[in-house]
Amino acid sequence: MNKNKQLLSTKNIALMGILMAGQIIFDRFFAFETPLLRITFSFIPTVLMAMILGPTLTATGSALSDFFGIMLFPKNGTYFPGFTISALITGYIYGVFFYKKKISWKSTIIARLLITLIVNLFLNTLWLYMLQGKAVIAFLPSRIIKDLLLFPIQVVIIYVMGNHKELKKQITKFQHS
Repeated sequence: MNKNKQLLSTKNIALMGILMAGQIIFDRFFAFETPLLRITFSFIPTVLMAMILGPTLTATGSALSDFFGIMLFPKNGTYFPGFTISALITGYIYGVFFYKKKISWKSTIIARLLITLIVNLFLNTLWLYMLQGKAVIAFLPSRIIKDLLLFPIQVVIIYVMGNHKELKKQITKFQHS
């Protein structure tokens, strides 16, 4: 069986759908939101997807999850494709660092750092600037503080998930079935 057929197997697509639903649920229903900040743990199903399915499917699933999430459960305005690009890049970065690889402190910190700097602080700020204009600059300090506070929490959660014996066993079993 060639690599593309393995990627697009029924079980992979089904699992991707379940993890996309997890992303949407964490992002839309279990997020802490203020007018200035948004804290969500949707990175958890994204990391699981990355560990199991790799960069391509995780990027695709994350982008689709963002799109379907805003279409099904709109919150603050209408759909903006920039945030879908951010979700796609986030999924891809996680996939590159975590697919079929040992999850180390170094890889976890680098992956989170890239996502924090490139996606959260650069791209999402750019998208917000495009949507809100210069007003986004007033929110930037609180967004930086939020990312600084969440960074170690996210790193620890990802590292623990990636090194949990039973989870690793299940992922290996899934990938080889």
